[in-house]
Amino acid sequence: MFKLFSSLRKEFLLLINDKTGLALMFLMPLLLVFIITIIQDSAYKMVNENQIPLLVVNHDKGGEGDKLVKALKSSSLFKIDSQDQIPQQSLRSELLARGKMIALFIPEKFSAGLESNAGDVSNILMDDLGLEYDSIAKDKVDMPRLSFYHDPVLQDNYSQSVMGIVQSYMSMIENSLMIDRMYANMDLGDKSEVLKKKMILNRVKIDQIVASNNNSTALPNSTQHNVPAWTIFAMFFMVVSLGSNIVKERVNGSFLRLKTMPTTFMLVMFSKMAIYVVVAVFQVSLTFSMGIWILPKLGLPTLSVPNNFLALIAVVFVSSMAAVSYALMIGAFSKTEQQANGFGAISIIIFGAIGGILVPTFVMPGFMQYASNFSPLHWCLEGFYVLFLKGGSWKELGLVFSFLGIFILICQLATYFKLRLERII
Repeated sequence: MFKLFSSLRKEFLLLINDKTGLALMFLMPLLLVFIITIIQDSAYKMVNENQIPLLVVNHDKGGEGDKLVKALKSSSLFKIDSQDQIPQQSLRSELLARGKMIALFIPEKFSAGLESNAGDVSNILMDDLGLEYDSIAKDKVDMPRLSFYHDPVLQDNYSQSVMGIVQSYMSMIENSLMIDRMYANMDLGDKSEVLKKKMILNRVKIDQIVASNNNSTALPNSTQHNVPAWTIFAMFFMVVSLGSNIVKERVNGSFLRLKTMPTTFMLVMFSKMAIYVVVAVFQVSLTFSMGIWILPKLGLPTLSVPNNFLALIAVVFVSSMAAVSYALMIGAFSKTEQQANGFGAISIIIFGAIGGILVPTFVMPGFMQYASNFSPLHWCLEGFYVLFLKGGSWKELGLVFSFLGIFILICQLATYFKLRLERII
């Protein structure tokens, strides 16, 4: 027991004297979680919660343009800025000058075009039904065209979503006009209101259901992605501290001197792993505490702790062992501290990039999604996703544990045979 205590004490002293390594392992994840969560949460709110700023220029001479603007306002999806005096030719410059991202222009003959089209449709239906109607020719007006302006930096899928919303309200207005015209042709007066209300009320509703186990209702948000993601990133960055320590002890002969002492070398390696697994657990505790207590005070979503606490412990332990094992392997194969720090740090960034830490894997090309399966950070993150968003099913965690178990075994065996080849073990 005294040998184990002495070995652990040695590793602890080496750790606390490594100020750079401690900063990378503890200060870096806090800053990353804080900064990236704030940035990403603004994007989440812009799409999901906040009203979309929309500049509307209505030059319509009839009443249908006002109906469209009123419908957009009542949807609570848009923050409407009506500037009807702006000419269309200067709308591009006005859009940028007012700091808006999107603008909608309604032309002068908007109502006239809709009414003309509704009349044509109504007449066709009356002809098909063999009913008589007032066939006095009216001036034909072409179907109107709305103009949608957007900032060039705005993503195309976002613009398409906004246009889809506007188009849905346009369809309601067009249908209402056609019903009014048909009832007028049949001399039914204002009785069309009952039909229009029935059509609106009978629209198919869509229920949003989260596909997760245990009837979990957790919805993905910026906190639930960034807190575990950057915690994992920081875990693997222990390669800078642990990897360089391994290289230093190999180069200066510390490992050889340890062999002369009345203890096994595996005890020394076990002490290193134990100390850094504890460090990883502290990293998780620190960043998760930030997500639970500090981020909500800044107006950000609260981190929801999984109900399956045993599964959480298992995922944290396996992720910690994966990070420690990788750091040991980098330290065993590197010839200098610079090699360990450089290759270790760059490889973690690459693993993070293809593993979904920096960019979600579902937006990647197909071949990159396949490549992400070879990133240990991807499987660590997948384990936390199962916990936070999918109810923490042990069955779904089985694949995560399998891959990380294989990865840990490969790293440990590679470290062992490399040190054995150098006659250290």
